[in-house]
Amino acid sequence: MAGLAFLLWPGAASAETQIPVVAAESFYGDVARQIGGPQVAVTSIISSAMQDPHEFEPSPSVARAVVGAQVVILNGASYDPWMDKLLAATSPARRSVIVAADLVHRKPGDNPHLWYDPATMPAVAAQIAGALARHDPMHKDAYRQRLAAFLASLVPIDDAIRTIKSQYGGTPVTATEPVFGDMARSLGLVMRNARFQLAIMNETEPSASDVAALQGDLAAHRVRILFYNAQVSDDLTTRMLGIARAAHVPVVGVSETEPADKTYQEWIAGTLDAVRRALADGGS
Repeated sequence: MAGLAFLLWPGAASAETQIPVVAAESFYGDVARQIGGPQVAVTSIISSAMQDPHEFEPSPSVARAVVGAQVVILNGASYDPWMDKLLAATSPARRSVIVAADLVHRKPGDNPHLWYDPATMPAVAAQIAGALARHDPMHKDAYRQRLAAFLASLVPIDDAIRTIKSQYGGTPVTATEPVFGDMARSLGLVMRNARFQLAIMNETEPSASDVAALQGDLAAHRVRILFYNAQVSDDLTTRMLGIARAAHVPVVGVSETEPADKTYQEWIAGTLDAVRRALADGGS
């Protein structure tokens, strides 16, 4: 059957070729590498903290990579709209497109930071394994095994989430942007100052009352953590960090780009450990 499937799918990979995969963001590319192993050649477009996914302008080389890809992975929910434009420009018959937002039922206007939602990566990984098996049925068992290993590697993260939730569920926290919002909800934390966060994410000026509300929560130590986007440096964020530190409210930086020296699992586990330590410190 595997040989017949190979004949029916002309773009299938052989032992001498690799399936070209393009991921809009490096955390999806990392998962594709873990699932695909030596059978894939992955290009991650946004792979540096210096790149802003919202304002990214693709180069001709990026466009060529997308045209040549057999599997394309993007976030969706208007987080990487430049990828939608590249995909619309060409439609190879054998290309598989995986949109994370579609898998977790998100739409434009929802929080687009889906990689902090524990439901996202298992769904994306399963889709990647399925797409690779369709393009390369000869190695479908290997993709299935790597998918199982990847899902097993997420168990410690799920355990950490449950532990933090059991200890700190209901704890009030706040943020300068809603980057960590999905994970905070999974941890059972109560996120305050949502309007302020949305204004910053949408690059609009927060109202004076929303600024005052966040300042008041920090100064009065009504929250146990201030989350902030570690890739953003502006006067307002700097001011809020200063108020938090003066009030002895722990601050936790979260990012929109996976560190180059970490896997997705290591990145998220490290962030959860920082949250656990901050919650413990914030109660003092």
